[in-house]
Amino acid sequence: MDKKNIIEEMIRVNHAGERGAIKIYEGQIKALKFLKQEESLIQEIQEMRDHELEHLHFFENEIIKRNVRPTFLLPLWDLLGTTLGIGTALLGKKATALCTAAVEEVIGGHYSDQIETLENDFKEEKSLKDTFSKFRDDELEHKDKAEKMGSTNSGVYYVLDTIIKGTSRLAIEVSKRI
Repeated sequence: MDKKNIIEEMIRVNHAGERGAIKIYEGQIKALKFLKQEESLIQEIQEMRDHELEHLHFFENEIIKRNVRPTFLLPLWDLLGTTLGIGTALLGKKATALCTAAVEEVIGGHYSDQIETLENDFKEEKSLKDTFSKFRDDELEHKDKAEKMGSTNSGVYYVLDTIIKGTSRLAIEVSKRI
């Protein structure tokens, strides 16, 4: 794969991932408001969503600037992200926090892999690497917040954690190509 295609793939998949994260958070917010859950939890999720909006705006601009085709699966990711957000919020605070921790762990690792690729093979993309580093740090901060909110992957939550991480990794791979 040539260098241009590698960068386009990074932009495409990161755009899809940030949009998916927003949909998860928005689904959680809707469900938590409906359930009249604690306002502090809703506020934490809204703050994390706002970080993701900043990330999404960056990638929307990169798509335009670099003439990158977004994934064709955005409508599906929107639906699945919203469903995951609503579903985990309906399961309670621990599942809500687990969802964030699981997704952000996968995304943080994904960004780390991209940063390494940019450092090794794309020295001319220093600004992009620096932006990815900031976004990775934001994602890992979200993971830490989720753990403080009560995320656990023990017992039955282990199954949910495994499913969320596995589907997140699958979505990344599919979004690179389609």
